[in-house]
Amino acid sequence: MDRSTERPPEVVLALAGQPNVGKSTVFNALTGHDQHVGNWAGKTVEKMTGHFDHSGRRFEIVDLPGTYSLTSGSEEERIARDYLIQDPPDAVIVLVNAASLERNLYLLAELLLLQVPVVVGLNMVDIAASHGTHVEAHVLEAALGLPVVELVASKGKGLRELIDAAQAVIDHPESFEPNRPVIRPNHQPVLAEIEGLLTGHSPPGYPPQWLAIKLLEGDADVAEVIRKAVSDDVWERVYSILVEHDDAYLDIAGGRYDWIARMVRAAMVRPRRGVTVITDRIDRVATHPFWGLVILLAALAAMFAVTYSVAGPATDALSELISGAFSDWLRGVMGGAPGWLSGLIVDGIVAGAGTVLSFIPILVVFFAALGLMEDVGYMARIAYVMDRYMHWMGLHGKSCMPLLLGFGCNVPAVLGTRIIEERRARLLTMMLSPFVPCAGRLAVLTFLGAAFFGRSASWAVAALVAGNLVLLGLIGLGVNKFVFKGERSAFIMEMPLYHPPNLRTIGMYVWRNIWAFIRKAGTLIVIISAVVWALSTYPGSDPESSILGIVGRFFEPAGAVMGLGDWRLIVALVSGFVAKENSVATLGVLFGSGAAEAAGAGGAGLAAKVAAAMTPAGAVAFLVVQMTFLPCVATVAAIRQESQSWRWTGVSVGLTLVVAVVLGVLVYQVGSLLY
Repeated sequence: MDRSTERPPEVVLALAGQPNVGKSTVFNALTGHDQHVGNWAGKTVEKMTGHFDHSGRRFEIVDLPGTYSLTSGSEEERIARDYLIQDPPDAVIVLVNAASLERNLYLLAELLLLQVPVVVGLNMVDIAASHGTHVEAHVLEAALGLPVVELVASKGKGLRELIDAAQAVIDHPESFEPNRPVIRPNHQPVLAEIEGLLTGHSPPGYPPQWLAIKLLEGDADVAEVIRKAVSDDVWERVYSILVEHDDAYLDIAGGRYDWIARMVRAAMVRPRRGVTVITDRIDRVATHPFWGLVILLAALAAMFAVTYSVAGPATDALSELISGAFSDWLRGVMGGAPGWLSGLIVDGIVAGAGTVLSFIPILVVFFAALGLMEDVGYMARIAYVMDRYMHWMGLHGKSCMPLLLGFGCNVPAVLGTRIIEERRARLLTMMLSPFVPCAGRLAVLTFLGAAFFGRSASWAVAALVAGNLVLLGLIGLGVNKFVFKGERSAFIMEMPLYHPPNLRTIGMYVWRNIWAFIRKAGTLIVIISAVVWALSTYPGSDPESSILGIVGRFFEPAGAVMGLGDWRLIVALVSGFVAKENSVATLGVLFGSGAAEAAGAGGAGLAAKVAAAMTPAGAVAFLVVQMTFLPCVATVAAIRQESQSWRWTGVSVGLTLVVAVVLGVLVYQVGSLLY
């Protein structure tokens, strides 16, 4: 498809679907790199939009959040519903998983009640066939009364036909006459009565029948909208009907499931009884209470092994290039510039932000591993395996999903707690999120680990990460027992079928995260590096007599009990409050200015210079504190936003500070006795 961006969009499409139906694959295949990532207005949920050309027309496509229904049970559901009602697209493409057709059609049943043309993309037909399930698309199309297009999105099959079908229903709206679900007979008169009361009073864009159904379902958001739109007299009559028929939601859901059963009865051929499909065979091991945990630990160990064997040498080479050849070249180019300007750029910005950029190979491997596990369907198994351990903390496997996001960044981990219904479980998961080692912490750990531990670096790093997870469990157990009085939560989630990874989808996932990291390095970390350099050189060129040196030395006695007697290490830890990667950027600035001589490390790399300035026990204590110290400011802001409480935000920050200091002291003091 031609993806030129010169003409304004003529057609707006919305891409809807439940989780694990391949929406990201379709979106990426249609738009390529012509994408924009932002947030929905006034929300923190990510908004993906893109553009493409097809048959001489310009299209804009909006990827709606994955949602199981259009009921206001979560922020994602509210966003999808409000967009479709208040800013309706020209057509909606609903993706369904051919292997889970009945469950996926529930969202379609709700969408058909809105006044917008719909096209169904029947995705993953190849995966469904491999598991013994076949769906006749033309039979399903006849039953639904709307276009159904077979897709194998991972291979790009059917995408052109899908857009053709969407274009056809847009150009000929009169032909769109779908077979819509109806409520069961018992409550049809009640629905008609409420619809009659709302006719002429409903807000613009809201179909009266849809409003009536949502009221009978007990949707609090819709009830609030209606209360503001109608007179008190009308609302009292509507409310009295709702109170009298509070069981109507059973007939609404029942009517939808009856409709779904009719739609798939003739179109779907199920696996014959006794057939053990691939997913079942794998899950016998992957979800086993013991072997599932072994596989999970093996997957994490493999990720770190690949990081050291593949990304490690690349990181070293990139770091040497930036701090060596590039810095020397830049210093020569700026030979005629004032000394302060040359120092600011070379010893400040390049030494700080440049060192952080050398993390890129590590992050590429890490995000590729996360994207792979998500794309093949393994992430859901991780949540299932971890459910029993989550229960010890009064949580459930669903809490594991946001915590897993924390390995990439603690901010989305905190935002991801919205999928947890109970406020108690949501707050506890937020408080635990900063103890998950994010990509920034892992990058610092990996960067310094090789210099601190030599050939044992892989085992040492894995032990530190495992220690963080054990600590997370112990803290969760304690907080739940003493603060939340041992309450527990139930857990229900789906298990998507395993399927081959889509390299394009994984590649786009890696690219978006790496680009976000580069933008951070190019803005925030550049500024921090420049500030650190300035504070480390003013009022004199000697860092120890600078403002930063004076402040750092003030805290040296406190740091000494943790083995951090060098003020530069304390300053590096504190700078990580802005962004964890800043710790290495700060070390690059402080140890780069005369640090080789001060540390007796000659021309060694930054990691070696830092290692030479510490005892073995101090080195371990530094990494332990680094892994548990204050969350970054963005994470603190996210906790405040999601908890809506400064008290809980303060508790979370204070908890990490106390834990880091206590662990640092214990590790160093015990380590000093052993070494």
